[in-house]
Amino acid sequence: MSRSRIRLLWAALAGALAAVLLISGCGAQSASGGGSGSRASAPKAQVHLEPGGGADINPAAPIRASVEQGRLDSVKLTNGDGKEVGGQLAPDGHTWTAGEALGYGKDYTWSGQATGVDGKTVQVQGSFRTVSPDKKVRATINPTDHSEVGIAMPISVKFDEPVTDKAAAERALAVRTSVPVEGSWAWLSSTQVDWRPKEYWPANTQVEVDANLYGVHYGKGAYGREDLTTKFTVGRAQIVKADAQTHQMVVERDGKQVASYAASYGKDKDPELNTPNGTYMVMQKNPVEIMDNPRYGYTDVEKKWAIRMSNHGEFIHENEENRANLGKVNTSHGCINLSEADAKAYFDSAMVGDPIEVSGGVRAMEPRYEVFDWLLDWGQWQQKSAL
Repeated sequence: MSRSRIRLLWAALAGALAAVLLISGCGAQSASGGGSGSRASAPKAQVHLEPGGGADINPAAPIRASVEQGRLDSVKLTNGDGKEVGGQLAPDGHTWTAGEALGYGKDYTWSGQATGVDGKTVQVQGSFRTVSPDKKVRATINPTDHSEVGIAMPISVKFDEPVTDKAAAERALAVRTSVPVEGSWAWLSSTQVDWRPKEYWPANTQVEVDANLYGVHYGKGAYGREDLTTKFTVGRAQIVKADAQTHQMVVERDGKQVASYAASYGKDKDPELNTPNGTYMVMQKNPVEIMDNPRYGYTDVEKKWAIRMSNHGEFIHENEENRANLGKVNTSHGCINLSEADAKAYFDSAMVGDPIEVSGGVRAMEPRYEVFDWLLDWGQWQQKSAL
């Protein structure tokens, strides 16, 4: 083969090899996704609204707007009167949260916009209507703000209407204390739920109660009218030990006896007039109490320095007319009689919520006259919780 012919052959082989390499290189570039025609488009914003629509929405439910693959630029929630609901847009623009409760039976409309990763805007839009209750039930809470109370004082929430779904109402109640205190709620009737500690409150405990009842469905179309809160203080630990057999009434404060008063209790031989055994508490303090009991022949009788301890009719009060029997014989109609001086001294030391422990009687008080929280043992109390 001539030398010139060999050169032509090598040139042809080199050209073919270059073509193969060029084809191979193009194939590698395509596989790597470098071609502009295969680039995926950026995602658009996806807005989520809670609630996004519907009727009978609970006004106390979470009210929130959020976005995926983008950022919220603006969010408004307005009611049918055009009033804007206060709310807060998070610094990262991902969420907006309502800062106030909604009203019952109102229409609400979402508006605003979000911008997606693709740079395009998406409208925030939707509407819903909140529930219209058949009844909006009012509640009260005791002790009231800034009260100082005795160590037996229960927390009491009372409703204007019977509560059918007691568990729902009870879940909305919370008690916080400055020191650990074991306690429980108990339904004493369909319109009253009380919280008391297992034992008496520790002295000087600070207590906060939240009753987040707005929006709570009590059943049968009845809803909570509003939220309630209270903060109160438990005072010193004062306990009355009232033993009908000793004819004395002993007062202990912070674990030490501070007084012992000659007393006369209810008649021993008459169960209807006996001072019943049980743990009561100071309910009211009245400098003068008008007492009536036509069955036993008296009406409009004034007694001084009266401490109510039961709605059954028992008081601690002065009875100078019975002075000769104080410390000796039980002759009252169920009250604890003291001399005027001793009744005044005890009255001045007493605080609403102080426990009064009565013993030595011939019968116990039935747990059905206010305030009977401490007439139930702990097991009985816990069984009255709806949870």
